Amino acid sequence: MNPMEPRSDERREVRVRVAPSPTGDPHVGTGYIALFNYVFARSTGGRFILRIEDTDRARSNLESERQIIHSLRWLGLSWDEGPDVGGAYGPYRQSERCETYRRYASELLASGAAYPCFCSPERIARLREEQKRQKLPTLGYDRHCRMTVSPQEARRRIAAGEPHVIRLDVPDDGETVVRDRIRGEVRFPNKDIDDQVLLKSDGFPTYHLANVVDDHLMRISHVIRAEEWLSSTPKHLLIYRAFGWDPPEFIHMPLLRNPDRSKISKRKNPTSLLWYENEGYLPEALVNFLALMGWSVPEGREKFSLDEMIAEFTWDRVTISAPVFDLKKLDWLNGVYIRELPPETLARRLRETVLRSHAVDDATLMKTLPLVRERMKKLTDYVPLTHFIHADAVNPQPEALIPQDGTAAEALRLLGACEEAFRSVSDWNAASLEACGRRVATESGMEPAKVFMTLRVALTGSTASPPLFESMEVVGRERTLARIAAARRLLAPRVTGK
Repeated sequence: MNPMEPRSDERREVRVRVAPSPTGDPHVGTGYIALFNYVFARSTGGRFILRIEDTDRARSNLESERQIIHSLRWLGLSWDEGPDVGGAYGPYRQSERCETYRRYASELLASGAAYPCFCSPERIARLREEQKRQKLPTLGYDRHCRMTVSPQEARRRIAAGEPHVIRLDVPDDGETVVRDRIRGEVRFPNKDIDDQVLLKSDGFPTYHLANVVDDHLMRISHVIRAEEWLSSTPKHLLIYRAFGWDPPEFIHMPLLRNPDRSKISKRKNPTSLLWYENEGYLPEALVNFLALMGWSVPEGREKFSLDEMIAEFTWDRVTISAPVFDLKKLDWLNGVYIRELPPETLARRLRETVLRSHAVDDATLMKTLPLVRERMKKLTDYVPLTHFIHADAVNPQPEALIPQDGTAAEALRLLGACEEAFRSVSDWNAASLEACGRRVATESGMEPAKVFMTLRVALTGSTASPPLFESMEVVGRERTLARIAAARRLLAPRVTGK
């Protein structure tokens, strides 16, 4: 036995992994699959592993790897082994394991389970086009080199340095059965399975070979991944069989879907985890939302913590129906989490994210939070909701200052009465200001709602804002009076014609 290979008794420990490719922004689907791997590991006392599948040399980059690590940690998913923390079965970047893949590919060649293919990329492209033209049900390699190149000729051409790939020798008959924890048995006729490339002509492995070799050598007990990989699983099982290895247990999670039931993509929904962080979603809310995409707690409640999910987790509560990734529901859930945060914690979260480039003193921040938190769905909502508080001036539309069914002259008189009344308020707090506003309404013979709307527009520049008198208290006496005076100047030409 190869000393690197696991003994059967070493497979008893639950060992799971998430294996993203560093080829762009970290995908929300990566967070979704990482979550279920993490929760299963923690619920069983097992180990959660991060592996970077970076054998796509044209697209992989270190910045993308850095962002993946950042985003998974932002979600609160820590791993026991990985490229940044090490472990007994590393390295954990596939680009650092290429010699291992070449050695195992050579083993398959020697055993006859794989064969060298010398077909040029041009011939493969012509083959694909011809198969499409004939509208064949499955597209794949025609096994030309397997049927026409003898082992002796293959060795001669390899020794001569002729470019080639190594392909798996897939049986022509029979079927491969995938046994999935949540889907049961899924059967694939072997005649429909391609003789997939295991090792490319540049000596780098394909996903299929590297995936199987790594999962075996890293003692992975359960492969938990998205259902889009289900069609690749028979290929992987055939590789396990070729090596004589026991495969892990497979669990294929349902794909995240757009509201139109199409696979989630950036054309219809934001897919980058960085976007959700920058947009002001709380990581605990996003984790909760992703959990709801494939699982439910026994009593059916929609809000629960990561620790609660771990305590309650079982695979029989995972559904295979395609979950809809509904941003409106995420907004609602995120708003619930925001409202439940203690004020000091919410203030800290804001300072760490959306207020990094905004100068807001602690006193003002703590005064404004009670005014806006009920209306916040995301942390980024804080800035537009409180802009009028921090701005030097607002610019209301003159028409918005005029009460419904009223005139510019009435609005001008009303603002003059408000300015005079509020100037005399000695105790500048919300209760005193509201009492004063109601007196103005009574004395002017107008409905309080109309008076308050005119005041709201003068103070904030908008017909929608946090509670009016609490906002006036935070804005302060001088700036409130200045804004009422500015609104009067804005209306005056409409009354005087000058």
